[in-house]
Amino acid sequence: MKSDSHEGKLRAKDYEVRDIPCKEARDFIIAHHYSKGCSNTRVYSHGLYRIGETDLLGVAVWLPPTKVAAQSVNREAWQKVLSLTRLAVRPDVPSNAASFLMARSIKLIRQDGRFVSLVTYADDFMGYTGAIYRATNWTYVGQMKGSPRWEDDSGRQVARKSTVSRNDAQMRSLGYRNVGTFGKRKFTMHLRAPCAGGSQHLGAEK
Repeated sequence: MKSDSHEGKLRAKDYEVRDIPCKEARDFIIAHHYSKGCSNTRVYSHGLYRIGETDLLGVAVWLPPTKVAAQSVNREAWQKVLSLTRLAVRPDVPSNAASFLMARSIKLIRQDGRFVSLVTYADDFMGYTGAIYRATNWTYVGQMKGSPRWEDDSGRQVARKSTVSRNDAQMRSLGYRNVGTFGKRKFTMHLRAPCAGGSQHLGAEK
């Protein structure tokens, strides 16, 4: 079967998005996402495939955000808020593959019916402005306060908080380096309209 080039457009009739195991999604993220890693758990992990083929072309991973982050999106139904934590596609797929994957992933979440609001972030570290989210019906909320980015020797992002929150000296003692402070642009989407009082509160999130 002839492959689409990355210069062309993905034809929806030739592709599908379906649930995939967490480990398969994580391996793909390690290989193709700038963070070089993700959580060992997930609520959903969806994969992009050509219909009738088995090569994984893209991955979307969803997790619950922190309580504070969830309440900033939908205060009344914060336990039904979900975060798109990783989105990655292979560099050889058509130019609109990421937006197709995200849209179909959201459709599967909507069909499942367990979640009512979504949140995601565009990382200033990579120079992302969130154009893909603006073009796919997410609402831009605003710029979040910057936070330090720590990496290991391989360039993989490392969280300051493990079982406990580690200070700068502890992070350095573990061999991690601080590569700067970076903010994120926040985007939300409501699968159902928030209840009264459930509006977004940008300043509530840290």
